Amino acid sequence: MKTLVIGANGQIGRQFCELAHEADVPIRAMIRDTSQQAWFQERGIETVLADLEGDFRKAFYGCDQVVFAAGSGPHTGPDKTLMIDLYGALSAIDLAASLGIGRFIMLSAMRADQVLEAPAKLRPYMAAKHAADAHLRASKVPYVILKPGRLTDEAATQRVTTDVANADDNRISRANVAHALLEVVRNRELRQREFSLLDGNTAIAEALR
Repeated sequence: MKTLVIGANGQIGRQFCELAHEADVPIRAMIRDTSQQAWFQERGIETVLADLEGDFRKAFYGCDQVVFAAGSGPHTGPDKTLMIDLYGALSAIDLAASLGIGRFIMLSAMRADQVLEAPAKLRPYMAAKHAADAHLRASKVPYVILKPGRLTDEAATQRVTTDVANADDNRISRANVAHALLEVVRNRELRQREFSLLDGNTAIAEALR
């Protein structure tokens, strides 16, 4: 069975898809339009055309777990945050529940439950993540929620920490998040777990035990 990757064309989504393909983990990359196909086809990664703002039920067929790595991005307005990070996430969770998907892996954000403590421009995004996480917890779908801190473009170290209270910094590289997603996808025993993630000194597999 395959893992459906929603948000496959994003910065973390692409890195995760490439890692998963290299590790022979069967995935299906959900992309919005044909202009995004070439990158995946060049690497031999299966794609499905579907829009998170529309009916994307067909993307789930033949998949037994989902990675939700979609995000509206920092350059869009609250309208896209509402449609992608909130409505899209809720719809994906509801579809996963109705189709009996075995596990839903949500890429959220650190301190998404502290919406009013975020900078004003990030509050709509944090509110959407907070609501989506709560909806997933309340669903009947087995889940894992990853909550990375401030994202950077540094190279992967494959070492992180989940002990954010004692961390020296609040950053984590997108590359390390992609590796953490791969670890979760491969470890089918992880369920009903939530992890905050920052760059650290512990190997990812050990940190996510």
